[in-house]
Amino acid sequence: MPPRDGRGALIHPELLDRPERRIDGVDKTTGAARYTADLVVPRALEAAFLRSPYPHARIVSVDTERARGLPGVRAVVTGADVRGQRLGRRLQDWPVLCWDRVLFIGDRVAAVAADTREIAEEAVRLISVQYEELPPLLDMDVALRADAAALHPDAASYRFLEGRGERPAVPHPNYQGHVVESHGEVDAAFGRAARIFEHEFTTPRIHQAPLEPRAAIVWLEDDRVRVVSTNKAPFNLRDQMAATLGLAKDRIVVDNGMIGGDFGAKGLSTDEFVLYHLAKAAGRPVRAITRYADELTTTNPRHASRIRLRTGVDAEGRIVAHESHALFDGGAYAAGKPTARLLVEGGVSTLEGYRVPAARHEAATVYTNNVPGGHMRAPGQPQNVFASESHLDLIARELGITPLEMRRRNVARAGDPTTTGAPWHGPDLAALLDRAADEIRAENARPAGRGVGFALGVRHVGRGSTTISLRLERDGTIEARTGVGDQGGGQHTLIQRIVAATLAVDASKVRVRRLSTEGPQDPGIGGSRVTPVHGGAALAAANALKDKLAGRSVAEAAGALNPGEAIEVTATFDATAEDHGACAHAIEVAVDAETGTVRVLSAVLAVDVGQVISPVGLRGQLEGGFVYGLGMALTEDLALEDGRVQAANLGDYKLPTIADVPPLRIVHLSDGHGVGPYGARSAGELVNPGVPAAVANAVHDASGARVRVLPVTAERVWRELRGT
Repeated sequence: MPPRDGRGALIHPELLDRPERRIDGVDKTTGAARYTADLVVPRALEAAFLRSPYPHARIVSVDTERARGLPGVRAVVTGADVRGQRLGRRLQDWPVLCWDRVLFIGDRVAAVAADTREIAEEAVRLISVQYEELPPLLDMDVALRADAAALHPDAASYRFLEGRGERPAVPHPNYQGHVVESHGEVDAAFGRAARIFEHEFTTPRIHQAPLEPRAAIVWLEDDRVRVVSTNKAPFNLRDQMAATLGLAKDRIVVDNGMIGGDFGAKGLSTDEFVLYHLAKAAGRPVRAITRYADELTTTNPRHASRIRLRTGVDAEGRIVAHESHALFDGGAYAAGKPTARLLVEGGVSTLEGYRVPAARHEAATVYTNNVPGGHMRAPGQPQNVFASESHLDLIARELGITPLEMRRRNVARAGDPTTTGAPWHGPDLAALLDRAADEIRAENARPAGRGVGFALGVRHVGRGSTTISLRLERDGTIEARTGVGDQGGGQHTLIQRIVAATLAVDASKVRVRRLSTEGPQDPGIGGSRVTPVHGGAALAAANALKDKLAGRSVAEAAGALNPGEAIEVTATFDATAEDHGACAHAIEVAVDAETGTVRVLSAVLAVDVGQVISPVGLRGQLEGGFVYGLGMALTEDLALEDGRVQAANLGDYKLPTIADVPPLRIVHLSDGHGVGPYGARSAGELVNPGVPAAVANAVHDASGARVRVLPVTAERVWRELRGT
């Protein structure tokens, strides 16, 4: 059926079917795009930071005399200067600069602002710090022992943001967050089970690896603190800075300019807080551009995890009870997590997308002396799905049924209780599985050493509230004003297309203007919210403008305006409805039994993302998500040794390249009934969670080797094949 607007009126479907021309495409492909690091601010100084070489130590003394005497140094700040100031997205537990203890290798102790970066870095080398090493807690189990030292003994004094009450209580001081959830009579259901299976799975830290590392510049002007940052949620950064620095929110103006990739990394900022102090001390703007070595070793990667699953099934292999215990290594600080429970929420409920009549889930993030964990594309879900979908395969093979049949018997259908206890109201998951199986020709016999693996992934549709205004000019152009940036996901193009389709104008007639925090409140990028939230606001604003036109076309209304006159509307949209996108993965691999080498031969994604608004953008999100998951499946591991990240450059940290990507088929099945504008759903975080599980399952199918620790390397396959 042709798509309709929010009031049931037909829109022009050809405007949504037509491939889009990205608003930011020309600037990015020609090099004209200006990123934060390109910003020229007169008299700006360069910052450098002194970082801890120890995972856990007491700071005995800091001597900055030699650094202050170096020509070209304009300011030096230490932890003593900012004592008591901590930062964080929800729990403010990360010191702006450490004053008494350091909690991971890379924790910051001092900062310098100088005329050049070279001078600043030389000054950092001249700062002398005396440490007293303390025993580090590098393992989650050790950190949770009854006699383990509390890494945050003063946690009761930490600020918990956004007026959500007190920080939730935890049963051990080295838990960042902890939750137990259940539905149904779990113990009784296990008692009725014909068979019970239990397995454990482990995933490593991996890094978001955006091409543009973090950058920021801060200066004081007209009683305002002005910040340009790569942070993807400028209003949130403003609020955090106000709380940490003790400033009124309206004194801080944050602009996030052009963002060169994110994948979750740039929801957390740490430099801007220190830059404020340097700028204040020096009386000049100060900027920091993160080197990639620091990006990889000291920022907020995906949490490492260990997940233990226990599932009871009846005689036909249908799930009757399920239990999960998930531990996530949160590292030294919880500051990177924006959720009230301080968990990577996507890792709480395993076996999502399946009928689970009774379930109990325990999930926790743990303080250790490792690099702090943060959010990364679909936080918690890749770990969750790898464990869940591998677990299902193992159960199927023990029962003597095919992994595909196991899924068909247990996939949630309309109204079924899911693993959270809520009834399923999302896409037709069974149809997606069947289509993926058909496309990969699952029933066909394959030669020795080749196999197919499946995985199912579901992802919530994001929620939140934002405001968008439209201004119709006399020349017929429409300016859309929004507080959301564009980190490469096509946010501004999405807004442009919705406004153009609703008002029946060519997309070239709609300009999108991004505002700083001096404009209306905006939640920023993340949480799969842009299409439903910002798209919903764009649709609401376009409908408001249509009402003002009183039946006239945009061209007619514009032509009737006097010089200097315009028609303006503003709409605030609050997305609250529950909904999910879904993806069934089918991946074929070849395994060399002599070496354990895995080669991915082909892949199929059967997806339901509702009505497609940006066809090219959607394809990019789905293909990019697949490659993202492929890296986690086969190569990526931000390994630590004694608390130190071993891969300090992209030569050692193995991201997938185009040579690693197999032929990929994408099938879109949808009835267009999503809760977003015109029935759209979210897509950005949908695909990557299921890829590692599908690869591991395919390797098992091809060779009999069951790898339960990511990535699925040749060495691990080889050892499994030989039972070593």
